[in-house]
Amino acid sequence: MALKVAVQMDPIERINIDADSTFRIALEAQARGHELFYYTPGRLCYREGRVTAYGWSLEVRREKGNHFTLGTETEVDLADYDVVWLRQDPPFDMGYITTTHILDMIHPKTLVVNDPFWVRNYPEKLLVLNFPELTPPTLIARDLDAIRAFKARHGDIILKPLYGNGGAGVFRLDPNDRNLASLHELFIGISREPLIAQKYVPAVVKGDKRIILVDGEPVGAINRIPAEGETRSNMHVGGRPEPVGLTERDREICAAIGPTLREKGQVFVGIDVIGDWLTEINVTSPTGIQELERFDGTNAAAKIWEAIEAKLAAR
Repeated sequence: MALKVAVQMDPIERINIDADSTFRIALEAQARGHELFYYTPGRLCYREGRVTAYGWSLEVRREKGNHFTLGTETEVDLADYDVVWLRQDPPFDMGYITTTHILDMIHPKTLVVNDPFWVRNYPEKLLVLNFPELTPPTLIARDLDAIRAFKARHGDIILKPLYGNGGAGVFRLDPNDRNLASLHELFIGISREPLIAQKYVPAVVKGDKRIILVDGEPVGAINRIPAEGETRSNMHVGGRPEPVGLTERDREICAAIGPTLREKGQVFVGIDVIGDWLTEINVTSPTGIQELERFDGTNAAAKIWEAIEAKLAAR
């Protein structure tokens, strides 16, 4: 089944081909005989009833410094494609949200992965709120008094932007910390969005597990160990990936959330688990499949494409 595949992503020349999940997905698509077209989010258009994009035919290769070739720039009608990948990184701002509204206009006739309606309505730090029994105590608020009360109740907390990513703006406030008011002042000075606070889970020193799910089923995991002196384990800020297996608790979490992910068209998802607790469900632009493949040989990209091809064949 040769498919026409459009990939909406951040500038391809800037990616790290040894870590970028979108690159691995594109490489697998090419190996399966699919035709690739690439464009950046700013080149997506709604024009008189049509959803179009300015971009290029794309060829990828695992060759550092020479990992892609583009064809002639052209405008295409995305309704003519079988699959469109929604793969730009957050921040999850109005620009991001607008792309989901535009792509909604061609989905599901053109299969948009992940389903843009539910990406918009279930961003990573909000979808977990549907599963309070699986998560550490959590607060979403902008009000300083509410955050102070939460900190007084739990003592040691993590505070971060609700729509941030990659570990940016994540702070641990332990019982001796005196910076909550200053941090709150900083955050509200640059954004109108609420903050999210969670009770600190000490098990993070042993790692923050990223579990990859394909169409609601777990296919493997990696562990991300914080750098010395760091609370954050994100690989963007120096976290070290290590191989790890799935525990009984991990499988219990996946079994609880898997049906929702499958029902809402979230084909490729990465969840974060610290100790026994689910902290995020990443649906916008999850990562980790290249590390998983290196550690245990699991080709998650192939499993993702198998799920997509099965959905299209079933139509």
